[in-house]
Amino acid sequence: MQSKVKTVEAYLESLPADRRAVFSAVRQVILKNLPKGCEEVMQYGMVSYVIPLARYPNTYNGQAMAMLSLGAQKNYLSLYLMCVYGDATTRKWFQDKFKKSGKKLDMGKSCVRFKKLEDLPLDVIGKAVARVSVEQFIAFCERARKKSIHHGGTESQRIA
Repeated sequence: MQSKVKTVEAYLESLPADRRAVFSAVRQVILKNLPKGCEEVMQYGMVSYVIPLARYPNTYNGQAMAMLSLGAQKNYLSLYLMCVYGDATTRKWFQDKFKKSGKKLDMGKSCVRFKKLEDLPLDVIGKAVARVSVEQFIAFCERARKKSIHHGGTESQRIA
């Protein structure tokens, strides 16, 4: 469910009060732990935390590269942790910490789905956000791009 609003404030205002409260609490954890060099923007209909094009312009689609995004879907909220997905060691660390929290992890490749604030170990989310620097994320993405091209992929299949 992509929003057409242009600002983070408008996105928050568009959410029902109960979902806005959960969304805002997760957003505050992200903002508190966001690596230096990331910016909060609206991208792909969600609130995204990106590496600005001024810092890393080499993306396949001309859009700033998102390290993570937060969005409201029809039946749940989504936290897209590309910073976790981009590195096997970080992904294993995240899954282990989530499990140790006693919470049930509902995760796709990078998407953690949740309905209530109680579904998330906010300390683990904060540590995951802070764990990968902008420089590390760029390196993950560049390695993935080289691997994709080396294995028959094309430039248009780059991570961004």
